[in-house]
Amino acid sequence: MNGAARGFTLIEVLLATLLLAGGLALAFATLRSATAMVQRGEAIAQRSERIRSAETFLRRRIASAQAIGFATDPQTLQQTRFLGEPQRMRFVADLPDYLGRGGPYLHDLSVAEGRLLVSFTLVQGGQAIEEAQARPPEPLASGLRAVSFHYRGIDTKGGLGDWQERWATTDVLPVQVGIDIESADGVRWPTLIVSLAQGSGNSDGSVSVKEL
Repeated sequence: MNGAARGFTLIEVLLATLLLAGGLALAFATLRSATAMVQRGEAIAQRSERIRSAETFLRRRIASAQAIGFATDPQTLQQTRFLGEPQRMRFVADLPDYLGRGGPYLHDLSVAEGRLLVSFTLVQGGQAIEEAQARPPEPLASGLRAVSFHYRGIDTKGGLGDWQERWATTDVLPVQVGIDIESADGVRWPTLIVSLAQGSGNSDGSVSVKEL
């Protein structure tokens, strides 16, 4: 029996090295895939949280809109209580204490440069009062491709009318407001439909759009 130890050949060393490299490559690929999945999951969770936060704010603010005027037509003396356009909406609601001093404030929702913005203006005596240190508009959502507001009131038969892209009867509140939002990456938010507690108006004279 030959007691001399048999060493590894060059081919065996190369084969072992290749197997080790292949195993490491597979492990790194698996790690990268798992990391990417985690990152995608976190991104989806963050987006969902942003959507929920924006929707919760919009739902609470719009639902609490009050039939309080914030401007007066100098000729007819008719008060403006709600202005609804495709990408801008204005109404009065109490401002939450965490946002300011509370009380009735004009809520101005608008769309600009891919962002959904909201600004607040104090309302007194049926007029919006510009404050000396007015707070700039605050972004509710950004990175948006499209945002559109729709409005619905009572029809001539006493039921819900068609959705409108503009609210014509500015002295009364619509019954419902709908909001469609699409992110820049093409993801459509769930359509938000809010019923206004003090909404009771009709929408004669508005331009009709298709159902949400």
